[in-house]
Amino acid sequence: MGNRFEFTVIADSDAIGNEAIDAAVAEVQRIEALLTTFNNGSQTSLINDCAGVQPVAVDAEVINLIERSIKISEITDGAFDITYGSIDKKLWNFDKTMTSLPDEATALAAVALIDYKNVLIDKQSNTVFLKNIGMRIGFGGIGKGYAADRAKIVLRKMGIESGIVNAAGDLITWGLQPNGKPWTVGIADPEQTNRPFSSLKISDMAIATSGDYEKFITIGGKRYSHTIDPKTGLPVSGVKSVSIICPSAELADALATPVVVMGVKVGLELINQIKHVACIIVDDDDRVYTSNNINVI
Repeated sequence: MGNRFEFTVIADSDAIGNEAIDAAVAEVQRIEALLTTFNNGSQTSLINDCAGVQPVAVDAEVINLIERSIKISEITDGAFDITYGSIDKKLWNFDKTMTSLPDEATALAAVALIDYKNVLIDKQSNTVFLKNIGMRIGFGGIGKGYAADRAKIVLRKMGIESGIVNAAGDLITWGLQPNGKPWTVGIADPEQTNRPFSSLKISDMAIATSGDYEKFITIGGKRYSHTIDPKTGLPVSGVKSVSIICPSAELADALATPVVVMGVKVGLELINQIKHVACIIVDDDDRVYTSNNINVI
């Protein structure tokens, strides 16, 4: 899925553990084949190819994931939007050659096709239709979390009662360590990503982090994330990283980036309204903010 997946399992033998991990890897590969935009034959690519032309019949699994994605779009007021695939990425290269932002009109034109409300689903016929020619969907903001959740389900069906699925830093854990203690997960330091600035003891929980620490630009003394606001077409600023903690890797993955877009105040207000979801936000001045229901150690 363009990301490194790592599996940690507690099993009675190497053979049992390896068999379970092989099954989990196969599940991730199955989901990748379903959702990728790098294969012209995937269901996602077929939906995109027929944008503005005709509906496309897809698996119920894809329909359900799109429906959940639209719900995330609704609660984040469009800060999360799977139609981001329509964006013209030529305007934002986020390297040393980028010395100014595009003007507002150009940026808005580049995101004109981004609108989750134009994804039309017909549950009876199991079809998806993108209303406008040129629209594209992509599951980069939710897919690896979904795959991690599915891998966990497969591992548990194989009898693995304790483990971790690490989808390029987005983790889901269940059960306990062999010593009977909960798993300990580090929160990456936005300035030094090879070491944590804090940690959480979690079990049967997931955590996903999004931020500008790997890719950003500084223009006029102001730091801009590589994350683009779907409404303005411009890169966001003010937040270095957001970590979401909740029972589902899919939900954690889907909420992390929109909270970056929404900013500290609005992002915290949203998370504080959602049951069983917590977050840690680090702003551009290295101030740490947490939701009401979290204890950081």
